[in-house]
Amino acid sequence: MSDIGEVGRFQPDAVENAPILRLQHGKLTVEGYSRAAVQTYWRIPELKIGFDLGAHPWAFMNTPNWCISHFHLDHAAALPVYVARRRMMKMSEPTVYMPAHAVPIVERIFKLWERLDRGRMKCQLVGLEPGQEVELSRELVLTPFATRHTVPSLGYLVWERRRKLKPEYRGLPGEQIRNLRYSGVEVTQELRIPLVAYLGDTSPEGLDNYPPVYEAKILIVELTFLAPGHRREKIHKFGHIHLDDLVERADRFQNEVIIGAHVSTRYHPERAAKLVERRVPEPLRSKLKLWL
Repeated sequence: MSDIGEVGRFQPDAVENAPILRLQHGKLTVEGYSRAAVQTYWRIPELKIGFDLGAHPWAFMNTPNWCISHFHLDHAAALPVYVARRRMMKMSEPTVYMPAHAVPIVERIFKLWERLDRGRMKCQLVGLEPGQEVELSRELVLTPFATRHTVPSLGYLVWERRRKLKPEYRGLPGEQIRNLRYSGVEVTQELRIPLVAYLGDTSPEGLDNYPPVYEAKILIVELTFLAPGHRREKIHKFGHIHLDDLVERADRFQNEVIIGAHVSTRYHPERAAKLVERRVPEPLRSKLKLWL
């Protein structure tokens, strides 16, 4: 019996069509897969948000918000697949954030695909520029920031937003604070905690131009090249990061976990792990998790 249209019985983990690695950190789960020129896709299920769609695991279908960093195919080829699958399963229209220049182009692609597929591509496409803010919910805010790649690209940071009593009102009785609030006095201030930063593909400028990424609890950073023999100026020219770039910035990383992603397929996982073990100093080495 088909599950189409019967969302209540939908089993998101019933089909394994793309590899998924997982990392649990506190209350957040990072899921996804990333290899350079192959495919990249991530999600944080607790935050109901994903990053890039180079492929689309069936289990990721119920994530309603997605952020595309740039439109190289290994990061965006499965966008129509994701949208079409949610329509097929009678789910709500997803919201996809992307660099602003791409929206009219993606709209045209969707129109062409509708003619081929004979099904509507129902989706909210939202173009963003660096410095804008998006309220994902009452507690979560998304900020895009500029990265540097061979095509226009964005990184994304998800913040937790809390309200905290202003210092001058701390220690006052609850009744007095309540009366001040009823009289129109703003007794709280906003506190933001950087939760997850995602850089997509970028040269080191993507790190340095937006300092909050160094403070996010979880940082997902591209780490395409690892071996010492590579020419870093060429790597940077083509919008990528070398392991030495992280080592040079070791004292800046206040993150709790750093996920090194998008590793080139020229590295076998064992060799990649040995390069990190030999060349990355503590405490950075303990934070750095190669996504292999």
